[in-house]
Amino acid sequence: MDTSAAPTITAAVPGSFEWDVFHGRHPKLIRQVLDSSPYTSAEEAMLQQLLVESTTGVIEPLPETAHDRADWLAWGAQQYGRPWDEAPFLWSESYFYRRLLEAVGYFGAGTWCGIDPFAPVKNTELTGPEVDRELSAFADFADASEDQQHQALLVAALWGNRADLSFQLQLNTAAADGRSEGMLVDDSALLWSALRSQDNPIICLVADNAGRELLADLVLADSLLSQRLAAEIVLYVKPQPYYVSDATMVDVLAVIRRLRTESRPQIGRIGDRLWDAVRSGRLKVRTHKFFCAPLAFHDMPGELAAEFATATMTVMKGDLNYRRLVGDRYWPATTPFDETVAYFPSPVTALRTLKSEVVVGLTSEQLAELDTTGPGWRTSGGYAVIQVRVDW
Repeated sequence: MDTSAAPTITAAVPGSFEWDVFHGRHPKLIRQVLDSSPYTSAEEAMLQQLLVESTTGVIEPLPETAHDRADWLAWGAQQYGRPWDEAPFLWSESYFYRRLLEAVGYFGAGTWCGIDPFAPVKNTELTGPEVDRELSAFADFADASEDQQHQALLVAALWGNRADLSFQLQLNTAAADGRSEGMLVDDSALLWSALRSQDNPIICLVADNAGRELLADLVLADSLLSQRLAAEIVLYVKPQPYYVSDATMVDVLAVIRRLRTESRPQIGRIGDRLWDAVRSGRLKVRTHKFFCAPLAFHDMPGELAAEFATATMTVMKGDLNYRRLVGDRYWPATTPFDETVAYFPSPVTALRTLKSEVVVGLTSEQLAELDTTGPGWRTSGGYAVIQVRVDW
């Protein structure tokens, strides 16, 4: 489609959301990583060097010994030697996380090999009173009707790790139009219709964050499998740590184990069913190196596109997947969602809480009203969309 009216997003504008990611968020992230694990002065020096390079220097390639150097040279052939803020934001932000793993020795031959620098943050998400309240909400909801369960669990997966999950569940059940507070677009009826249109629907679910968000995703997956709205779910996770809290196979197992050890029997049974679903293949967990590539899904390799093409519906979770799905551009917010995802090889649903600049599919009236609140509505996390494109 014509992208002339939608320039690629960069971090070149001082004070912009993207600029603040590099100059505000990343320094805090580096401090968090260093405070969470006893890295030595060598790792700390590499991390500090990365901060300096990514804010004041030019993009340097991975070392010649890096196992994926050839991939990154191909993905970023035009980026090396340029200031970081001139590169597409999707590319530069992704490369920052790849370089962070290099700095802490994740791919090296030393003792830090394979140690997730974000694991302490992820593990904390599965403990404490917040997760207990969410599990109570799920348990209390076990006796609701199937339709109420499906819609409310979809909303829970949408909002992810918001602390007011119980409120969101109750609101969604009580609201006449089924819309939770802050929902800008709700195409969920199209999703349910598409799944009910086939006898053995297959869902490809592209995960986003670990912890409580992945917990909600897996509770939803269990409900869809148990109620036969999905005969099979293929859950895609990252092949390595990425963007702080992105889910890997280790995180999937941690969530299932947390559910299985829960004292509330309704929750324990969910964990047992998910365990059995993985063993039987009804819940397949897959990954691909492209999920850590700095590219939009427009550029996905043929073998991954072929996997998605088998799906009755592909569900893209979270903000980063949304950016990759529609393209990380300054789209006019009224650009139709269907047009931006027409290339995708299956019907597709975006479950996304707004945490970055890009958004499409809004009405002009919505946009005018939201803009009166200031530019922060796009990145605050206070608004969300369920956007669906089907082939009918």
